[in-house]
Parts: sequence; structure tokens; C-alpha cells
Amino acid sequence: MSRHPAIAHARAGRSRSQAEELIWLDTADGALAARGTALERPRRGPPRLWCSLPPAGAFWAPASPPLLLAGDRAETGSPLVPIAAFSGRRTTIPLADGVAAVLRVGKLRAVADERLVARLELQGPVVPVLSLARRLAADLPLLPPDAMLAEAGRALARGEAPRPRRKGPPDLASMATVEAALCGAIGHLLEVMLHYAPACRLGIGPEGVHQTRVALRRLRSILKTFRAAAGCPELSAFDAGLKSLADLLGPARDWDVFLGGLGAAVAAAMPGPRGPDKRLAALLGSAGQQRALAYEALGRGLHSAAFRQLIIDGIGLLHTTPWREAPAGVEPAERAGRLAEPLQDFAASLLGKRWRKLCGDDAAIEEHSAEALHELRLEAKRLRYAAELFAPLWSGKPTRRFLRRLAAVQEDFGIANDTAVARALVASLAGRVPAWAIGAVEGFAVARGKGARGEGLKSWEALLDAEPFWVEN
Repeated sequence: MSRHPAIAHARAGRSRSQAEELIWLDTADGALAARGTALERPRRGPPRLWCSLPPAGAFWAPASPPLLLAGDRAETGSPLVPIAAFSGRRTTIPLADGVAAVLRVGKLRAVADERLVARLELQGPVVPVLSLARRLAADLPLLPPDAMLAEAGRALARGEAPRPRRKGPPDLASMATVEAALCGAIGHLLEVMLHYAPACRLGIGPEGVHQTRVALRRLRSILKTFRAAAGCPELSAFDAGLKSLADLLGPARDWDVFLGGLGAAVAAAMPGPRGPDKRLAALLGSAGQQRALAYEALGRGLHSAAFRQLIIDGIGLLHTTPWREAPAGVEPAERAGRLAEPLQDFAASLLGKRWRKLCGDDAAIEEHSAEALHELRLEAKRLRYAAELFAPLWSGKPTRRFLRRLAAVQEDFGIANDTAVARALVASLAGRVPAWAIGAVEGFAVARGKGARGEGLKSWEALLDAEPFWVEN
């Protein structure tokens, strides 16, 4: 890294290197970790108490430095014991524009295990730091870590993965304004993507791809949700990058769903005389090969400079707030007013519009074609993402009931959509597998889809009986 042109050509002084040793302590039952804190004892100086997990509901941006809570104050009522340690070197490289690169390289050690670690911290003004990060990420495999060193050490000691800093949909209950909610949601979902992206590998299960894709879809939905108040070219460019990533995640997820769902079901329902039907086995084998190719393409994408720079661009949005610049035709005061609008007022208005759009043609829903039901499902999904996002502003039983019934509509009509996707997937295998197997899977899929339509109509009626949980002013 020190020889990278972005570093070598920007040096503004001599590097300083020194040995560094850190020890993290906790009680035997992990009381500090349970609070989301870590007590660190350096080789020199007093102990430090860090916030190892950001508080739930608070704003968090990936790549943010950990929060120092208080010197050595870590009242537990129980003796503290060493949990893990880091030993290595800390090198500081002064650079132009007031930037410094701090590189830690060494070993993370616990009683039963150890591993090599390297962490790079860029310090200085926002714009030159972001520019340097992008230049380095173009050539080097640099991404924000999914855990601070103390949490990584705790996980190593316990033989488990670090705890996610964020998961699921963002909690905006404490966000007062539109701008605060936009920043909170972007930071939350970038963190979710960073946590699950390393698990997008064939052979360890579909959860990594599924959760990464859900987080990405939520993030794109949020950009659309706040477009009227905060639309700007930088957000549009970021969304375009997210779409490119979605195009890689989609095929991997589609083959996962097919092989784990319809493909497995039809194989179980139509066995051969001596085990699995050979024709269906050939189809499933070919489907597995296609899934492997989809995962291979996804892996290349997640290890590419484009993905690394996309994450850096997302983090950059939180620090540069480009949406504050009023676009042509919008007065600065008007843009500032939209960003400062109370979140609950903005949410109620938007949810009302999406609800009315979803229910606009409910009288004829029983006569809808498959294509029309698919469009209705997409509208339900758009409303669901927005409703989940803003639900913490209206906590209570009516909110939970509405979300549950809305999810049922999307999922029941989603079975019909999964049927169409499955038929398209097996059709793509034509010429490589027996035609009988393709026909068998298509017939099985159509039969299953017919039953799902009836369940979807019941879910739709239940949703219409549920009162929207928001109140428009």
C-alpha cells in the first residue's frame, strides 16, 4: 500500500512506525460485550472504554471511528479477564491536504486461535479523504470493516462471526426530519450490505445473497421514497450503481429459490422407480451449474473496484450531503424546507399516496390477468418497503396488523410470480436437458400457481379490512 501512487506521490513527511499491543478485557460472562462496549488496555496509557456496537436507532455511518465512552470506567461488579489481544505495528504516513494514513498490521489473538489482520484508517478533511479512498479502492481490496478490532477479537475468542452492527430495516423512530431519516437509512443499509456480502458464496447457504439483496432493494426504495425532497445527481448515480449490483444478485437468488423450492418439490413429487427420476435429476444438475455460474459472476462483482467504490460513494453521501444543493427550478429555501420537514408528516403523505395507488382498482381484482396481479404485487412491495421504514413512527398493534396483512398479499401473489420466474429459468435450459423434464416442471409450477391466486385474493380482502396505521394531516 505504501508504494501505491496515491500514497507515494502525496507524502508530506516521514512515516512514523511503532509497536502496538492492545488487550481487551471483559467479565467471564461477557457483561461488557452484552452492553455493546469493550474495555481496551493499550501497552502505554490508561485503559479506554469503547462503544463496540453503535446504539440501536442512532445514526451510524460505515467506516466511522468507534466512539470513546469514558477512560477506564467499566463498572461490572465482577472481575475482568483478558478476552483477546492485538500485537503488531502502527504506521502513520502524513500526506498532502492534511490527510494521514494510519496502517495497523499484526495478529489478532485469543486463547485458542489467532489470525492476521490489517486495518487502514484515513484521517483528515472529508473531500480529500474520500478521494484518496476511491483511488486506493480502484486497485486494492479495501472495504470498511464489519466490526471494530475489539469485536473481531471477541468473536475470535468465541469461535463465531462478529455481531452485525445493523440488521433488518432501519429504525427511524428517533429521526425527526426528512434529512435525518435519509442519512440514517442509508447508513444502516450500507452496513447491512457490508455484513452479508462476504457470505454471498456458493456452498454456505442462500442467506447471504438473500439478505444482501433485501438490503439493496430497501436502499433503492429509500432513494426513490426521498427523491421528491432530496433528489440530486449524486443520488441518481449511486442508485445506478446499486442497480448494477442488483442485476448480479438477481440470478443467484432466482436459482437459489428454484432449487430450494419448486425444483426440490417437483423432484420429491415425481420420483423414478429407483430413486430420483433421471430426467429431472439432469434438469436439477443443469440448474445447479447455472446457479454456480451466477454465483461466480456475483463474486467477481463483489470483489471488483466498482463495488468498493460504490460503498465509498454511499458513505461519501452521508458526509457531503449533496442534496442540500437546490436543483434548477427549486429555490434554496424550498429545498431546505423539504429536508427539514417533520418526518411523520412526510411519511403520512407518502404512505397515503402509495396506499391509494395500490387500492385504485380493487373492484376488478378478481378479473386481473397474471400480468396485472404481478403489477399489483409490485405496488404492494413498494408500499411494504415504505411502511416498514416508517412503521416505528406509529408503533402499536394496528401497525403490526397492517404490515402482517400487507406482507401476506405480497407473498401470496409472489408465489404466482415465482411460478413465472421458475418457468423462465427452466425454459432457459432447453437443449441441454430432456424436454420432458422442462414440461414436467412447468406443469407443476402452473398447478401450484393456480392455488396461490385464491390465497392471494383472500389476503387482499383481509388487507382492505385493516385500517392504515398512519394519519395524514
